[in-house]
Amino acid sequence: MKKEESKKIAILIPCYNESKTIEKVVKDYKKALPDSDIYVYDNNSKDHTDEIAKKAGAIVRYEYRQGKGNVIRTMFRDIDADCYLMIDGDDTYPAENAKEMCDLVLSGKADMVIGDRLSSTYFTENKRPFHNFGNRIVRLLINKLFNNNIKDIMTGYRAFSYDFVKGFPVLSKGFEIETEMTIHAVDKNYKLVEIPVTYRDRPEGSVSKLNTYSDGMKVLKTIATLFKEYKPMGFFGIISIILTIISLIFLIPPFAGYFATGEVAKFPSLIVGCFILLTAILSLMCGIILQVIVKKDRQQYELIMNELKNTRK
Repeated sequence: MKKEESKKIAILIPCYNESKTIEKVVKDYKKALPDSDIYVYDNNSKDHTDEIAKKAGAIVRYEYRQGKGNVIRTMFRDIDADCYLMIDGDDTYPAENAKEMCDLVLSGKADMVIGDRLSSTYFTENKRPFHNFGNRIVRLLINKLFNNNIKDIMTGYRAFSYDFVKGFPVLSKGFEIETEMTIHAVDKNYKLVEIPVTYRDRPEGSVSKLNTYSDGMKVLKTIATLFKEYKPMGFFGIISIILTIISLIFLIPPFAGYFATGEVAKFPSLIVGCFILLTAILSLMCGIILQVIVKKDRQQYELIMNELKNTRK
């Protein structure tokens, strides 16, 4: 009887100045998944992160375009595996959940496994209150806009199937990449599984690269952009409703005066109101047309993914 071919697991660690922690991270995950390949992609580090990772046993490669999204894009393009485990190099995610997450992908039960920090120790371990607030806001927005109940939108601890990795068009350049991943998975109906994972804050001497305000604004901008692109009817429908309400504020007085006296006394208000109402109608039409295009794109995406699966077989 032919022995079943072993499944390849690739551990992906994007790194920028993580010399304090990268050796421990590589060794911990090598111990948890001894048959895996550990890839550290150095993103212009100045503290010899690459040398330390190489000595610890990682395969070190480089991405010179700054930003986590750029690193993930290159990783996903370069590496072929049956399961991909993405972690941060800051030693905030213990390796104890790694095998469970990979098993869920390899068994076909999930295309993306989300390591849920927020249901575990995140809010007690994370000493940055605005980060905690930001995570709650992002979770609320995405779950409301995309009709889901995902507990941790921005976690950097995830496992992916081959199909997800090769079918995910990475557009983000920075830390908003996790938000983009989540929305893409929800929109394309991938199998998602969340498991609670222990989170610990960075050790002393390790500094976060995430800027609470600028990166937070980028994430919110990404949510708005993806809402427009993935759900244009909802996006332009909201704009249409708002414009309609504004137009009525301008139109009601002239019409009320006309029905009372038989004369239109407020022509400027009537003209402005009509233009705003016309804009509302155009916005609604844009939403309808773009929604049809999005549906066609989804159909095309499914056909492309079917071809990808057939090619692998």
